[in-house]
Amino acid sequence: MELGGEFCLVCGSPPPLFGQRICEACFRERLQLVKIPKNINWSRCPRCQITKIDKSWVKVDDDWLWDELMQQNLHVHEDAKEISIGLHTQMVDERNTMLHVQVSAKIENLLFEEEHVMRARKSNEVCLTCSRKDGNYFEATVQLRSSARKLSESEFKQLRETLDEVIENLGDDPMFFITKEGPVTGGYDVVLGSKGLAKSWARFLINRYGGQSTTTASVVGRKDGQDLTRLTVLYRKPGYDLGDVIRWRDHLWRIWSWSSDGAILQKIERKEKTGASWRDLESGVVMATLSEHYVVDLVNQDLTVGEFLNPDTWHMESVRLPYDHAGKTSLRLARIEGEWFSLPQHPMDVKS
Repeated sequence: MELGGEFCLVCGSPPPLFGQRICEACFRERLQLVKIPKNINWSRCPRCQITKIDKSWVKVDDDWLWDELMQQNLHVHEDAKEISIGLHTQMVDERNTMLHVQVSAKIENLLFEEEHVMRARKSNEVCLTCSRKDGNYFEATVQLRSSARKLSESEFKQLRETLDEVIENLGDDPMFFITKEGPVTGGYDVVLGSKGLAKSWARFLINRYGGQSTTTASVVGRKDGQDLTRLTVLYRKPGYDLGDVIRWRDHLWRIWSWSSDGAILQKIERKEKTGASWRDLESGVVMATLSEHYVVDLVNQDLTVGEFLNPDTWHMESVRLPYDHAGKTSLRLARIEGEWFSLPQHPMDVKS
C-alpha cells in the first residue's frame, strides 16, 4: 500500500472503494438490501370472505393479496436501482402461508441478491357490513308504489331488479346491502344499508320509468355531536309506460318520453307533441299498453287506408293509416273500445 493512498477504512484493502471508503467485501458485509418482517398478520371475514387491507374491507383474490402484503412490508435500500422482485407462496395450513421473496438490485453498480421468508398469518374478523347485517342495521327504506292503477307482481319484480343493475354500476361498496325486503299492502319495500344507494336507485327509476319520488328523514340518535338520520324514499311509478296509449283531454296520445316534472305526449291522429305535468296526467286513462299492441301485415293500402287480417277473427278489416306511414308494409295497431287505431312510430316499438 502506497503511503498516502486510499484504503478500506475497515480492513485496509486498496481500491476500488465503495460507500464511505470501504472495499467491496466489507461493503457487502455491512449492507442490507432488504428489510422484511418474519411474521405479518392479516384478517378476512369468515362470513363473506372479504379481506381487510389498510383498515378497508375489499374483495380480492389470494394472488393479489400476497403481492399487496409483500409490497406493504418490503423495504428496499434507498440507494437501490434496477430492482427486481420475485414472489413464491407456500401454503402451510388454513391460517399460515409462507411468502418466499427474492430481490435483486444494483447499488453503486454492484449487483446484490437476497432471499427472505415471511409468514403471513390469517385471523378471522367479522367485517363491518356483516356485523351490521346481523344487527339489522339500515339507513334507508325505499317504498315502491304506483299511481293511477295498481301494478302487477311482475311489474314490481321488474322495478326491484333494477336495484341489482344500480349496485353493479355504482361499484363495490360494502354498505350496498339489503337488510330486508318484501311485498307490503299497496307496494313493495326494500330496506337498505346505504342512503346514497337509496337516492341513486330513486333517480334511476325516475329516469327509466318516470314518476316521482319524495324523501323524508328521521333522526334516530346522535354521534360525535351530529344527528344520525334514516331516510324513507317513496317512489311512485306512473300507471303507464313509454309507448302506451292513453286518453287525455278527449284525445288519444302515446307516452313519448319522460320530462323533469311529467311526460312528453305524442298525439295519435296528427303530428303533435305536448308536455304534461304529473298533476295534469292524473286524469289520463290507459287505453292500450305497449304489450297489448298488434303488429300486422297490410294486405292492401292506398294513401289513407290499409286493409289487414284481424289477428283474433282472421276477417279482413280496414283502418286509417298513421300520418308517418310512408308506404310501409306493416302496421302497429291498438284495439280501443272495440275500434282499431293505427299508431305512429315510437322508439319503444323496436324494443317491444
